Amino acid sequence: MDRVQPDSQIKPMAPTAVVVMGVSGSGKSTLGSLLAQELGCRFVEGDELHTPANIEKMSRGEPLNDADRWPWLDRLGKVLHDVVEQEGLVVAACSALKYCYRERLGAAVGAPVAFIMLETDREELSRRLNSRENHYMPASLLASQFDALERPFESERALILDASLPPETLCRASREWLAARG
Repeated sequence: MDRVQPDSQIKPMAPTAVVVMGVSGSGKSTLGSLLAQELGCRFVEGDELHTPANIEKMSRGEPLNDADRWPWLDRLGKVLHDVVEQEGLVVAACSALKYCYRERLGAAVGAPVAFIMLETDREELSRRLNSRENHYMPASLLASQFDALERPFESERALILDASLPPETLCRASREWLAARG
C-alpha cells in the first residue's frame, strides 16, 4: 500500500486494469466511472456481470458465498483481460473483498492490476445504501461484506483512500498514484 505524493506528475500507463474496490456503498462506481473518464478508457461495472440468481439472492438479503462469486469474478476477469488486450487500459468497479478474489482477477487479466480501495465508517455506508434507489444490494448485507473483507496486504499493488472525500479528490489522488507506479 502506498501514500500519494501530492505533486506527482501524471503520465501514460502501461497496459493495466484498475479495480476500484470496497464494500457496497463505498463509491466504487462513482470513482471508477470518473477515473475512467479522466484516463480516457473504458469503465466496467462489475455489478452488471452478476447472474440473475446472484442478484435475486442479494435482493432477498442473503449474502453471496464463494461459490456464487467465482463465476462472477471469472466473467469480470475475462472482460478486463479482453479490454486490456485490445485497448491497454480499463477501470472497473468490483468489491474484490478477499485477497483470493483479487488474485483470481489478476490471474485472469494477465496484465498488472492496480487496486484502489475505498473505505469509510459503517454509519456513512449504511446511510448511502439506504438512500440509493434502484439497486439490489440492501444495507442489511453490509455486515456480511465487512466479515468477508480482507484489506489489501503490503505486497499488493493497492492504494487505500477515505471514501468520505469528494469524488474529484479521490480521482486526482488515484491518478497521481497510478502515474507514480507507471
